[in-house]
Amino acid sequence: MVPRGHVGGRSLSGPTQIMPGRFRRRHADIPHGAPAGRGAGTRVPASPPPSVPVATLATVTPPTTDPRRALGAALRRWAGSGVGAVGVVRVLERHGFGTVEAGQLLAGTAAGETAGLLYRGALDDSAVPLASLAAGGPQTRTAHVGEPAALQAGLACAGGATLLGHPLPAALAEALGAALEEARPAALLSGLDGTAALVLTGADLQDRIGDLDAPEAVEAARALLRRGATTTERVGEVLVDLWVPVPSVLVVGSGGIGEALLAQAALLGWTGRAVTDLDEAVAAVEAFTEADVVVLLDHAPRFDAVLLAGIRHGRGFLGALGSRRTQAARRERLRAAGLTEAELGAVHGPVGLDLGARTPAETAVSIVAEVIADRAGRAGAALAASAGRIGG
Repeated sequence: MVPRGHVGGRSLSGPTQIMPGRFRRRHADIPHGAPAGRGAGTRVPASPPPSVPVATLATVTPPTTDPRRALGAALRRWAGSGVGAVGVVRVLERHGFGTVEAGQLLAGTAAGETAGLLYRGALDDSAVPLASLAAGGPQTRTAHVGEPAALQAGLACAGGATLLGHPLPAALAEALGAALEEARPAALLSGLDGTAALVLTGADLQDRIGDLDAPEAVEAARALLRRGATTTERVGEVLVDLWVPVPSVLVVGSGGIGEALLAQAALLGWTGRAVTDLDEAVAAVEAFTEADVVVLLDHAPRFDAVLLAGIRHGRGFLGALGSRRTQAARRERLRAAGLTEAELGAVHGPVGLDLGARTPAETAVSIVAEVIADRAGRAGAALAASAGRIGG
């Protein structure tokens, strides 16, 4: 099991198509539509319940601009401009604030330019100056936010955080910036004192650049990637920020449940599309990343090929709708195709948590709930029945 520490930061096309930003925002370090950068302290733009009608989809489609891409572009611009090291500010520890997102990152130059956001800007008084100072060397700051300021920023409650600021050499800033801008997996690792850093990129985080020697933390980051969610963890004496592309939901089939599922995905900031062509569906699943999701609605036996492709590719969440009888028949066909019981275990069918869903919209909630629980390694039980940490 990967050691779990704190969640630092806000803890850093078919007939129907919804395409918001590409990076998953698991708990909103940078809310959709928020300014992506600042210069010298100034922000720079960056009856029975009804079924879900198609028209509803347009009302929940988030903006298509992903702020992390803007952050990545800023890192690359600074890395190529000869400014030297870039300062980055990350959340080392935190208490309070309610449920907040992982993967928080604020970056800046010694000249005072900044990009990114921490805690919806609630920590700006401490974080912005630290971003500039961190370009020259590692430092820490303790910041507290009172209830009024926290609520005004959109946080759940007051809290405090220990911020780690440290330099990111130009080569590391370029590598991290390229991955963020191009919506590829990336991880930033550093010692808790910020004196050494390492950037991992690539589909399996196989590419590395930096001077931090931390093999256990590297393996932990790769294991976290397989969970398919952006996260911030402490692994021993190493702080790990992992950014995973936003889940892309592929609905194979048509109908009210598919429409409701795409609407629910959009509310979560995920991308989604529906396809009915078998070849198109198989090709999409064969190109899956760890963050991607397929939900098979069509019960026709020929669509078993979608699940076969997903199992053989070995990435992504594979879900299939259908009754117990439909599931049993499908499993028999897959066994006949040569799959083992272990391989069949990769298929979530019937997909969804047992919430007692009665409508397409409620079924969609149960499906995305299982995806979220699976990504986080949780059982999907009631919070009141568990004693673990609330949130990812």
